[in-house]
Amino acid sequence: MSNAIFTTPIPVNEPVLAYAKGSPERTELEVVLKEMKNTKVDAPMWINGEKVTTSKKVSMHPPHEIAHTLGHFNEGDASHVSQAIDAALEARKTWSELPWQDRAAVFLKAADLIAGPYRARMNAATMLAQSKNVYQAEIDAVCEMADFFRFNAKFAEEIYSQQPISDPAIWNRLEYRALEGFVFAITPFNFTSIAANLPMAPALMGNTVVWKAAETQIYSAQIIMEVFEAAGLPKGVINLIYVDGPTAGDVVFNHKDFAGLHFTGSTKVFQTLWKTIGNNIHSYRSYPRIVGETGGKDFVVAHPSSNARIVATALTRGAFEFQGQKCSAASRAYIPASMWNDVKAFMKTDLDSIKVGSVEDFGNFVNAVIDERAFDKITGYIKQAKEDNDAEVILGGNFDKSKGYFIDPTVIEAKDPHYTTMEEEIFGPVLTVYVYEDDKYDEMLVTVDSTSPYALTGAIFARDRGVIKKTADALRNSAGNFYINDKPTGAVVGQQPFGGARGSGTNDKAGSILNLYRWISPRTIKENFNPPSDYRYPFLG
Repeated sequence: MSNAIFTTPIPVNEPVLAYAKGSPERTELEVVLKEMKNTKVDAPMWINGEKVTTSKKVSMHPPHEIAHTLGHFNEGDASHVSQAIDAALEARKTWSELPWQDRAAVFLKAADLIAGPYRARMNAATMLAQSKNVYQAEIDAVCEMADFFRFNAKFAEEIYSQQPISDPAIWNRLEYRALEGFVFAITPFNFTSIAANLPMAPALMGNTVVWKAAETQIYSAQIIMEVFEAAGLPKGVINLIYVDGPTAGDVVFNHKDFAGLHFTGSTKVFQTLWKTIGNNIHSYRSYPRIVGETGGKDFVVAHPSSNARIVATALTRGAFEFQGQKCSAASRAYIPASMWNDVKAFMKTDLDSIKVGSVEDFGNFVNAVIDERAFDKITGYIKQAKEDNDAEVILGGNFDKSKGYFIDPTVIEAKDPHYTTMEEEIFGPVLTVYVYEDDKYDEMLVTVDSTSPYALTGAIFARDRGVIKKTADALRNSAGNFYINDKPTGAVVGQQPFGGARGSGTNDKAGSILNLYRWISPRTIKENFNPPSDYRYPFLG
């Protein structure tokens, strides 16, 4: 029996390995990458700790090599959703009462497994299934995931240690209960770490979870579940299902014990789910917690005082790493006329040197977009820009899906700051630039703030401190993650808590203590050591 107040290890961000040619980590990864590619998997659902298969097998393919089959996943139906909910509710009885340090220990161990013996497999799975190059996979599927687990454990400790004051003869306490019911986690394809964190964060706080992963991330989700199992996560705490959205929603959102939604995905889907929950609000045991991170139309604003080379580098990295499939990716840029020619020339040099192709060639900076639907949507914008009079494709613009879903990094110059690709989320390697007159900077800030319904990330580049202050004030509500003289991507757990407002979500900051507060239901306890024995107050005398 524990009789001590425990503290978790002080978290430190997991170092990013370089994978330089000849390095031991690269040698190991190349071997594992080849082995995994040549081993077909039969990916089961994980319900109550059991691996569940069905007769409906759905094939999985690398986006960069669509003729190759990695294996199949087992698609479920409504009955599997119900089974997962039942398992979660049963597991909650013991998991929610387990001392917090024991829950934290599971995920601290999981972090060490990810950073150690599972590192190569986690990276290889993300590279193969989501077409991330080795560096993008490393910072996501290993480093950020381990950071989520370690920092969340420390944040949980901080929450549990916060207690109210007490008067003489009174002892006031706060206990932090899990939500009453189960949490539904819906995760995206683009970040393996987010796929792990969305079920993990509520589970750490004593909740049990039904997890629906994106189909194109299931291959990687299998490794996450293997890690959770190896770390000692009890059966039923996190249940992974492969069911289409409407089928899952019909069961989950009509269940009286639905207690919370942890979501990352499109704004349209999130709004639909919110509406569904609202329509069913009378049938729930408690008001469900709704936490969502959705879309973005992320901006870069360059002031005439900024450095053209630095701005160009930020645009190349911010717009085209992982094929622009980051909700934080630079998608629209506002460049002063006086420096546009230099920025354009630097970007052309960058893009001419970028190689596009398979993740297995470590020399490729850009790989494939996730699937055919994404390819067709993204290239539709490019085709339209080639035809329109108020836009011009000035760099890139080529694409091919004969072998994989490849789109060259593309830059569109828009003559209208409200041109389609300046306003609509594309989620691909397409950057649209609007060139403004240098003396119109203040007016341009108003345009930046009012152009998009989103407010996720944004970056400004300027040298003058007064300009930086003025710009930050003008764009105060335009981005939940705001960058000064840096690209708008690459938030690090524990350093830049991530999330946006407006159409970009509830801004509950994944990877921070703020997110964990959403998964608890506090109970205040007042104990009186000297209770009164007479109802009369002194004023009555």
